Amino acid sequence: MRKEAGERRNEILDAADELFGQKGFDGTSTNDILEKVGIARGTLYHHFKSKEEIMDALIERYSIRLLETAQKVAADKSVPVVDRIIRVVMSMNLSGGGSQEIMEHIHRPQNALMHQKIQKVVINSLTPILAEIICEGIEQGLFNTPFPYECMEMVVTYANTIFDDDMVQMTNEERATRIQAFIFNVERLLGVESGNLMSVIKMFGSNE
Repeated sequence: MRKEAGERRNEILDAADELFGQKGFDGTSTNDILEKVGIARGTLYHHFKSKEEIMDALIERYSIRLLETAQKVAADKSVPVVDRIIRVVMSMNLSGGGSQEIMEHIHRPQNALMHQKIQKVVINSLTPILAEIICEGIEQGLFNTPFPYECMEMVVTYANTIFDDDMVQMTNEERATRIQAFIFNVERLLGVESGNLMSVIKMFGSNE
């Protein structure tokens, strides 16, 4: 039975995702993918010109899922504002839920453009989601800033670059200091008392 193009494409991506996880990106051949899906080489090349293009499509699909998750988390008003901010940021952490193969692929020097595209998606898509939660916090008297969107744009851009291991090399001690400084300044951007956002440190894991 002939399958719809979208269904076949997703089958290829699902198979590749599983194989990359098992054998690694370099250890997986196009033949492996062909055998797993049960299709001819011509069918594969109709959808993807190369293994690299399959990986690019996996990253794009993963990014879309991350954004959908972040939007769902942000919409849950039963969760307190600060906790929701933490959960939204953590849900967008590529390294937190993504395949190690995806992360390694993004950070290869030859994939700098792809890395940049992922960062652009995060900055442009996450900022408005967080800004809306900040506006809720302002209404509740938790925050005090006339620039909710701009504040979140600064926060997301900084976090997305400085805490990206590929951009800035840091020791654990330097990272811990950066995290403390980050929270210290976010509190001032949002007009809250010092120490009120220390729970935000959760999103950085236990490296501090």
